[in-house]
Amino acid sequence: MREDMDIQAEMQTIGKAAKTASAELAYATADQKQQALNAAADAMERRMDDLIAANRLDLDFGRDKGLSPAMMDRLMLDADRITAMASGVRSVAGQVDPVGSVIAEWTQPTGLHIQRVRTPLGVIGVIYESRPNVTADAGALCLKAGNAAILRGGSESFHSSGLIHECLVEGLTNAGLPATAIQLVPTRDRAAVGEMLGMTDYIDVIVPRGGKGLVARVQADARVPVFAHLEGICHIYVDASADVEKTCAVVLNAKTRRTGICGSAECLLVDRGFFETHGAPFVEDLLKAGVEVRADASLQGINGVVSASNDDFGHEFLDMIIAAKLVDGVDGAIAHIQQYGSNHTDCIMAEDGVVVDRFFSRLDSAILMHNASTQFADGGEFGMGAEIGIATGKMHARGPVGAEQLTSFKYLVRGDGTVRA
Repeated sequence: MREDMDIQAEMQTIGKAAKTASAELAYATADQKQQALNAAADAMERRMDDLIAANRLDLDFGRDKGLSPAMMDRLMLDADRITAMASGVRSVAGQVDPVGSVIAEWTQPTGLHIQRVRTPLGVIGVIYESRPNVTADAGALCLKAGNAAILRGGSESFHSSGLIHECLVEGLTNAGLPATAIQLVPTRDRAAVGEMLGMTDYIDVIVPRGGKGLVARVQADARVPVFAHLEGICHIYVDASADVEKTCAVVLNAKTRRTGICGSAECLLVDRGFFETHGAPFVEDLLKAGVEVRADASLQGINGVVSASNDDFGHEFLDMIIAAKLVDGVDGAIAHIQQYGSNHTDCIMAEDGVVVDRFFSRLDSAILMHNASTQFADGGEFGMGAEIGIATGKMHARGPVGAEQLTSFKYLVRGDGTVRA
């Protein structure tokens, strides 16, 4: 990081280089991209000790900054996570190349043969916080879709992201692709984010991945189109028909497996009928696991449960905390989610298919789940290898954003001297 950097000039240089690289990537072969990503994954594993050492610097920075345990967990890299990160990159490498694939084709009565085919978006700017593995995921997915990438990682992950980026560049050069196809903004200064948001000449879309404050700023200030990744205010509704054993397993996993990810459950809604018949054994399991359960008056009779405030509903804790309340059936759950949800991921635990269909049809979250942990809200778990984020808007991309979602399309129209009457 250079303290004397002219950020505006630096970002213009980065933007121009990305635009040039994107033109070359648009016709890069599938084999080249696959070779680049596999070589990058090899470099990550080969440089594992260096990555762990760089990550220690980031952990020290985060500790001094006062990050919560959950945020520190998001920041941490160890051997298993680096291996998983490299595996994710290889998984993306092995996917079918989306560029040039035919989405639809038909022949008109005029004799024109028309194909709609996938094409890269161009240059993608990714702005993210804390998690250094996003550097690998975002770089790999952008490249697979034939896009150049400008990555601006969080200040906490500066050293880790820098080394991961070096591995990605090594992969690019190994495959004969431009090193500037994936660039990392070389400063912690937030002014660089402001520059990116206005780079309409160079950046085709911005993907923000982080907390509510970051996404709100990007949406408010960006002159470049945005794929919004809002908060993961994930709900689990336990219906009267729910299986107790399944529900206990799913609720505990959805909250405690990793509390710092956007797919972590943040609110538990329990049907009154279920509670009157079975109680709330999953609440007791959460308490035993060390989760602070903040509930409305109807659930405060459970020993260890504390009173919820109005602000606890619709809040992304990213910690060992969950809000809970009783609701009147599936319609009560739907009404609550419509008021407090973020259109990210919501789950129903139920054995009644009619109730499940009502939940699925009347909610419009990007991901709706039935009898499955919200922790599965992840591109890798959807078979995408990795994801650049979970898009909660409705335009272009929605849900896990993988390589295919980072493409647009164009029409190829073929005739044979065909003229219009």
